[in-house]
Amino acid sequence: MVGPVDGKFCFKKRTDGSVDKSTVVCKLCKKEFAYHRSTSSLKYHLNAKHVAASVDVSPTPSTRNHTLTQPTLNQMTGFRARISKSTSEKITNSLAHWIALDCRPLRVVEDKGLQKVLQIISSDATYELPCRKTVTKRIQQLYDNEKEDKENLLEKAECVALTGDHWTSVSNSNYLGVTAHFIDIKWRLHSFAHVIQKTTTRHFAENVAEDFESVAEAWEVTLKGTTIGTDCARTMIAAMRLLTFQHMPCVAHVLQRTITVCLADSGFTGTLARCRKIVGHFKHSPSNTEELHKEQTELEQDKEPLIQDVSTRWNSTLFMISRLLKNQEAVKATLAKQKHKLTMLTTAEWDRLQRLETLLKPCRYVTELLGGETYVSCSVVLPALRHLTRTMEVSDDDPAYVVRFKAAFKKDLSQRQDALNHGWLRVATALDPRFKDLKCLPRGE
Repeated sequence: MVGPVDGKFCFKKRTDGSVDKSTVVCKLCKKEFAYHRSTSSLKYHLNAKHVAASVDVSPTPSTRNHTLTQPTLNQMTGFRARISKSTSEKITNSLAHWIALDCRPLRVVEDKGLQKVLQIISSDATYELPCRKTVTKRIQQLYDNEKEDKENLLEKAECVALTGDHWTSVSNSNYLGVTAHFIDIKWRLHSFAHVIQKTTTRHFAENVAEDFESVAEAWEVTLKGTTIGTDCARTMIAAMRLLTFQHMPCVAHVLQRTITVCLADSGFTGTLARCRKIVGHFKHSPSNTEELHKEQTELEQDKEPLIQDVSTRWNSTLFMISRLLKNQEAVKATLAKQKHKLTMLTTAEWDRLQRLETLLKPCRYVTELLGGETYVSCSVVLPALRHLTRTMEVSDDDPAYVVRFKAAFKKDLSQRQDALNHGWLRVATALDPRFKDLKCLPRGE
């Protein structure tokens, strides 16, 4: 039986001639190693210091009855062949596609960790990542190819609808995003971005209209354009009057504006203000959050943070009160152990939150339904608004503040509905077989 690691190590001999089986000596460099029946460190030593000796040339079961072959030069030196140029090109193209698809920063090609991963995968220790300039060129090629494909699709389309919006980045730069929507001859829905471009002019109606016109002309959809969907900002509404396209206000945006207005003037104002203070108490202190997590663990609940609502973030108020209601006991227990000046919610206020959650849930479902990207949502607008009107009907069990909220909601939403493009909405609903009874329309219509 061969000794440790194929006889490349021997046991150390003591001065009295006896054998010390707790220590082995490398026959190649005479270095000593502690030996405890494990050969991992010995193999590591051979691979690191004696590459040629570490090559395993012992016969395997499949070759035991065959003549042993001489190790190759690559095996003896530990050198592995470099990857081919075509494989390197494929890796570069894949990197460019990954960066563009997942919005990764270009500096990722300078990561040593990524380079090490690719070296292991490609079995080429000399592989180096492409530079930023190379990846930038490949991304531009991807864009040009993708744009050509989209232009071919648009050329065959008979009608094209646009949606667009101005938005501001975290670095306080203004951008315009325009998206095209159309159905091809095989009744497949297509949606893709025309452009996301930086704008420097002020958002006056004339400038906004000019931006939309330039995008439509660049993609040659001016004569095919039917409608433009935007939010209901005054600048947008004024800009749409200057264009030949029909304006389709964003109904989800209309609904959220109604919710914001009604919450600002309702019986829930004081309760929501105290909710925001409680959430802020935990959001602004890691130690408070950790104490909350401990209480959640003791109550066998998921460790999850509270959510702060933001006026411009859709459904955020609903998310805030839903998370608070879910963690009501944990929040109470945590605040009871702390010395603070927060005013805890009363039983009546917790009840108000429960009722508000019930009121806002249908609004969330409608918002998410109308915000879908993989299906046509225009035909769903009138039935969805009709459903909301029914859910806001006053019942005998409603307290005064709920009656006031429902009345304000129905009044404000009705006024905002007058600005919608009802002609297109009625046609879309009538063409949808799901709503063939047209119960969402008045009987006279």
